[in-house]
Amino acid sequence: MTATTPTTTPTTTLADRALIRLSGDDVAGFLQGLVTNAVGPVSETTPIWAGLLTAQGKALFDFLVWRDGEDYLLDCEAEQAEALIQRLRLYRLRRQIEIERDDSLSVHWSPDAADKPVDPRLPDLGHRWLSPETGGDASDGWRAHRLSLGVTEGVAELGSDKTLWLECNAGELNGVDFQKGCYVGQENTARMHYRNKINRRLVVVPLDRADEKRQRIAYPELGLSVEHRRVEDYEEDDRPGWLAEAIDK
Repeated sequence: MTATTPTTTPTTTLADRALIRLSGDDVAGFLQGLVTNAVGPVSETTPIWAGLLTAQGKALFDFLVWRDGEDYLLDCEAEQAEALIQRLRLYRLRRQIEIERDDSLSVHWSPDAADKPVDPRLPDLGHRWLSPETGGDASDGWRAHRLSLGVTEGVAELGSDKTLWLECNAGELNGVDFQKGCYVGQENTARMHYRNKINRRLVVVPLDRADEKRQRIAYPELGLSVEHRRVEDYEEDDRPGWLAEAIDK
C-alpha cells in the first residue's frame, strides 16, 4: 500500500474581522458622502481602505470596502462591527438602505496567495479575499506581519476620536482621496494635507525603545509598541521605507 500525505487546509481566516453588508438604494452614493476614499473603483477584486471620521477629521473606524454585485461590504474589526453599524444607521436617515452584519462570508489573508487581491494599503502586506470557507485563525500571523511593516489599524492602535486620519498615515497607505467630494471630516483633512501640517504620526517601535506617555498599545509577544509621536522624535530605524519620504519633507 502506498502511503499518502494528508492534505491540510492553509490557515488564512482572520477570525477577528467581520463583514457588514450595505444594500438598497444608491449605496455607492451613501458611502461616497461618508468615507475618506472614493468608492467608484471598488469591485469584487479591488478593495479600498477607508475611514469614517469625526467632523474634526479624527478616526472613528477604519475598514476595507469591497463590492458584491450591487451591494458593498465593509471588512472591519469584529469587536467594532456593531458600533460601526449603529454609526452608519445614524447617517442613513430616510434612505432605503439595509446595513447588517453578514456572517456568511469570512475575511482571508495570506502573504503569498498570488491569485488573490493585493491589500490596497501596501503590496508587501500580502493578499486578502472574501470567502464562505473558514479554517484556522490567521489573525496572529497577520498582526505580526502588518506591524513588522509599520502599518497600524483598528481602534486599539488608531484610537477612537483620538487621532487625525492623516496622522494614521492614511495619505501614504492609500486611505484618502484628496480629489473626491465632501465626506465627514473632509475639511480638516484636506487643510492638513495642502498645508503639509502633519506634525505627529503613528509609529511602530521596538518595545525596548517604547515611550509609555506616547504609547497606544504594547505587544510584548512581538516586542513592539504602537505610539503616537511627533515626527522629529522618530528614530531613523523607526521609519519604514514607505513612510520615510513623507517624514523627510
